[in-house]
Amino acid sequence: MTARCLIEPGDLSTDEILHLVRLAGSIIRQPERFATRCTGKLLASLFFEPSTRTKFSFDAAMLRLGGQVIGFSDPATSSSSKGETLADTARMVESYADLIVVRHPREGAPKHIANFVNCPVINAGDGGHQHPTQTLTDLLTISAHKGRLQDLTVGVCGDLMFGRTIHSLASTLARFPGIKLLFISPEELRMPQYVKDDLAQKGVPFEESTQLESVIGRLDILYMSRVQRERFVSEEEYLRLKDYFILTKEKLSLAKSDTIVMHPLPRVNEIAADVDSDPRALYFAQARYGMFIRMALILFLLGLEKEGDLA
Repeated sequence: MTARCLIEPGDLSTDEILHLVRLAGSIIRQPERFATRCTGKLLASLFFEPSTRTKFSFDAAMLRLGGQVIGFSDPATSSSSKGETLADTARMVESYADLIVVRHPREGAPKHIANFVNCPVINAGDGGHQHPTQTLTDLLTISAHKGRLQDLTVGVCGDLMFGRTIHSLASTLARFPGIKLLFISPEELRMPQYVKDDLAQKGVPFEESTQLESVIGRLDILYMSRVQRERFVSEEEYLRLKDYFILTKEKLSLAKSDTIVMHPLPRVNEIAADVDSDPRALYFAQARYGMFIRMALILFLLGLEKEGDLA
């Protein structure tokens, strides 16, 4: 691996994260300036696991930059179904593409692929481990609507054990001063100890709660997540926990007037439809921000930024 890759949020410095947020802001304001920046470039989209938003946003990002996309969204249509190794798939794809985006159910798969290629590799989600571009999406959303990435009380609610978006977000927010985290989950789906240990080592205050109503009034940001059926071995256990937290209009009335509600999507039952009309509900806007931050990331990793892009 010789090219710059994004496998986990720690691969980017705090300054680089802020740079990407600013670059995405420039793209939002003047998309026409960037419409041909990736002409002649190819993105390989290797999705070994189902996805709608992440795949569509990467594809749309590359196309809006003037590039093209190849790849698959069903591993049954790739040679992996014939027994081809990830290493061989990576080497083959590198022959055609300038950039590789990987989603895989196995933790560590994107990093493994990056070891065999010389082009940038982006982790689009690996099992219950990391989802760094969702974290960048979240940070852009927060910055756009709060005007800052510091001095915030952030509540993450739902499946904190298997939620890769939650793990990435918590560890990245920990870099910014004045962050306080509230972990809201059933006992069975609490935040993994390694995440809490990391926060404690960094001196980031956090609390744990099993009740959303008791803490929602303290939050600047409420980040909801679904209970992920695909991570459970027991269907019975999933059914018991899947509706543990449901954000309703009544519960949201307990929040501050400027609290924002986020969700990486897809949602199942954890946010009632009547919340969608509340101006604090940002999850669909959040999905659109995902395209812009991925446009910025593609330019950054391919070295296609120009002087004046942040103006």
